Amino acid sequence: MELTGVIEALRRLKEPCEVVLTSDSRYVCDAVTKGWAESWRRKGWHKADGKPALNADLWETLLGLLAEHRVRFQWIKGHAGHPQNERCDHLAVTESQKYRNATGKRKGAE
Repeated sequence: MELTGVIEALRRLKEPCEVVLTSDSRYVCDAVTKGWAESWRRKGWHKADGKPALNADLWETLLGLLAEHRVRFQWIKGHAGHPQNERCDHLAVTESQKYRNATGKRKGAE
């Protein structure tokens, strides 16, 4: 979900931009800033332990978008009162509830 959110945000940019991307996902931030995603791609989408990297298609898309923009990742702790993070969480919960209602799934019934 976090990875898709980053991709969709960057896709909406109309021209190359300089961006500070704030996320509560250590996984997304670290995979980019620590070079994990680039390493997975070089190794044919396999991690250092030889296991396949998950969501290789999404990582490939993100790396392409990162080549178009200057992006600085900033990690923040989730659910810690950061206004934009709280807003994003609210939107995500609202949309997931719409999905559950549309499919007849009850919360906790998965």
